[in-house]
Amino acid sequence: MYNIIERYMNKLKKEDIESFALSKNCHLSEEELNFTYLFVKKNWQEIIKNPSIFDINRYKDHYSEENFAKINQVYKEYFQRFSSFL
Repeated sequence: MYNIIERYMNKLKKEDIESFALSKNCHLSEEELNFTYLFVKKNWQEIIKNPSIFDINRYKDHYSEENFAKINQVYKEYFQRFSSFL
């Protein structure tokens, strides 16, 4: 599973992040998009190694209140759905 995720992450583009956010009705500003892209590219390995210690609230200040609420909801949904696979 790790190899599949690694290959996907190596090909991930900023446009992929933007498309996913828009599919969840989350309209990121340019700054929010840049932060998210760089954060995901840099930290995905640590997050999937130990997802239970990841504290999304530490990054609240990087987003508007509305966007953070949407991101937090999506994070919780996907964590519930996929954490057993990690």
